Amino acid sequence: MFRSNKPKITNFRVDYAKHADFCDVFRNDTKHLYLLAFLLTANHEESEQCFLSAVEESFKEPAVFKEWVRSWIKRRLIENAIKIVSPALAGNGQRRELWSSGQREAQRECEIDSVTKLAALERFVFVMSILERYSNWDCALLMGCSMNRVAQARMKALRRLPDLAALFPRGNGLPMPRLGVTA
Repeated sequence: MFRSNKPKITNFRVDYAKHADFCDVFRNDTKHLYLLAFLLTANHEESEQCFLSAVEESFKEPAVFKEWVRSWIKRRLIENAIKIVSPALAGNGQRRELWSSGQREAQRECEIDSVTKLAALERFVFVMSILERYSNWDCALLMGCSMNRVAQARMKALRRLPDLAALFPRGNGLPMPRLGVTA
């Protein structure tokens, strides 16, 4: 006589990530994640600090959906790098390093080093918006600056990296083979 119009949800079960899921991502994506941290911080010591903080935080986080582990870790890396570098502050006097500092090659400059030579805000916006596909809104929110400032920083970065921007098709994240990462 009385029927509910609400659809029945059967066996709804959300799989939350376990420590092993985080470990799998860190183990399988170590090079990629470290490269992301380095591109943001432009400093090996700060990259390691950023990476280790993300590892520590992953074991404290009780509720992350299993499917979101990788993006959650990347977000933590980005947030940690922002705390370390403070890219929205002009002239923060950060000590930048080159990816290939130990490898002196006569060939063209390493693409990674081209990115690390950008000013902090331009570098963060390039990596976050072009490589990791964050929106202007997300970039501005995370870095504590306006969306207009984010758009201007991206345009400056793209003007300084015209050849490099073409190597990174939007949507694929960091293209590991093209960057020639060796670890």
